[in-house]
Amino acid sequence: MRAHYRAEGLVESDLAPHPMDQFARWFRQAAQAAVRGVVYEPNAMVVGTADADGRPSSRTVLLKQYDGQGFVFYTNYDSRKARELAANPYVSLLFPWHPMARQVIVTGTARRTGRDETAAYFRTRPHGSQLGAWASAQSSVVPSRTTLDSSYAELSARYPEGEQVPVPPNWGGFRVAPRTVEFWQGRENRLHDRLRYTAEPDGGWKVERLSP
Repeated sequence: MRAHYRAEGLVESDLAPHPMDQFARWFRQAAQAAVRGVVYEPNAMVVGTADADGRPSSRTVLLKQYDGQGFVFYTNYDSRKARELAANPYVSLLFPWHPMARQVIVTGTARRTGRDETAAYFRTRPHGSQLGAWASAQSSVVPSRTTLDSSYAELSARYPEGEQVPVPPNWGGFRVAPRTVEFWQGRENRLHDRLRYTAEPDGGWKVERLSP
């Protein structure tokens, strides 16, 4: 099982000065590829965390916002990833746009978003997703699927469609402030292009090419 990448290359002179601007370029292209059916869920990213003892875990979540300050996703604050981030705020993100032979790899630190920002995003979620945030005690053991469905049904009766659902107190966002952002472009003969931004103390960014 071996794919041969023959994609267009990535050179330093083509990069934006700031990694989040470069990410915006690539994300727009991934979103366009999704419209054509080439990429599935371009905002899906693998979030890697580690507990206080350094034991890692990873899972796929959906990016919900990005800006000059970093990448934002939402979760239950009692989930495994949130508990691990509370003990160890260092985090990695991976955007696996395999059909485009591209990856973006981020390392940085995560902090919770403010409640106002969390509430503003929660209001944009579909009604069913709002109820789901209440119904699921994320990462905890549940006796059966029936238990989960019953909890959702009870919430659906309490908050029917059209009625405002309150924001769960233990649910909210994390903003990942990047320390490094690597843009990986697959090339033929496994000689891939890997350009990495690293934050500097003065607020600027250093770009280095990594050997594949």
